[in-house]
Amino acid sequence: MTVFESMSARDHEQVIHCFDRESGLKAIIAIHNTALGPALGGCRFWNYEKEEDALRDVLRLSRGMTYKSAAAGLNLGGGKAVIIGDPKRLKSEALFRAYGRFVQGLGGRYITAEDVGTTVRDMEWVRMETDFVTGISRALGGSGDPSPVTALGTYEGIKASLKWTTGNESLEGKKVAVQGVGAVGYHLVQHLTRDGAKVFICDIDTENVKRAVGDFRGVEAVSPETIYDVDCDVFAPCALGAVINDKTIPRLKCSVVAGSANNILEKEEKHAKALEERDILYAPDYVINAGGLINVANELEGYNRERAVQHAAGIYAIVTSIYEIAREEKITTNEAANKLAERRIRSIGRIKHTFAGVRLHKRARGII
Repeated sequence: MTVFESMSARDHEQVIHCFDRESGLKAIIAIHNTALGPALGGCRFWNYEKEEDALRDVLRLSRGMTYKSAAAGLNLGGGKAVIIGDPKRLKSEALFRAYGRFVQGLGGRYITAEDVGTTVRDMEWVRMETDFVTGISRALGGSGDPSPVTALGTYEGIKASLKWTTGNESLEGKKVAVQGVGAVGYHLVQHLTRDGAKVFICDIDTENVKRAVGDFRGVEAVSPETIYDVDCDVFAPCALGAVINDKTIPRLKCSVVAGSANNILEKEEKHAKALEERDILYAPDYVINAGGLINVANELEGYNRERAVQHAAGIYAIVTSIYEIAREEKITTNEAANKLAERRIRSIGRIKHTFAGVRLHKRARGII
């Protein structure tokens, strides 16, 4: 499939290939949709086996950001960047500043941030060359680590899911299996145990497991291979994607799947339907993990922690709205989340296009 065929398949607006020989930068920036505002999305640094894999990933991820921003009620579009190579070997100030120059050249159509393989420090290098970057340190006026706010949104999504399934949002005495207790998972466990939940955890990094077990009461470690078999109320994937699939769904012993990992479903509609058939409620991942995006988006207006936290807490109401749509229209929660996002893109996007036309008309007459 050619680049234009790949763009057409998901209705992308723009793809930019970035190359700087001296620093070793090879990057792709994908802008999916700017109907609601400039495209915001993180920069992933990954050692892709083939450049085609990098293109496929950046197109998929940028489209997901469009839906995430729209569902979260943000006036932002969807974009993403990938830097190709081994971050442990290639990271340098020169590389990130070269990347920043390419971002600056887009004039604000794309706003970058940290993602897998990049850090707050990396974004500070990017910031030396562009105004269009978020996720920088608190010392420089940014929001710093977004993980606590991502965890808060996930926690609110879990409570909304319990309320929908049981009529009670309380976590007291509930059992939750958390897969992955790194940055976000760790903070999620903090919320859950504070509310009286019994939490089962696993992580491929044993240090993460030791930290969580040592820091919180009511936590029990299990192996990564057996986490799917835990008898629990909520299964919360907070690490890898595609963990809900043909092999794992029959093993689940929960009533809710709600976690912070991206792309939890290996095949979106197929596995959303499979969960529904087993009477397991699925909280669409790009909705309940939007706290991180909400956090960095707040930097664009001058970061205010209280405002970011309050906005992320609103994920409870958004998740509930999705469940209502799914029930009323007799569709999966995954379809319902997509409909919620698409309806906002159409309605608000139409208004934005209307005003853009007026502004262009005035500019042509020399008024502005």
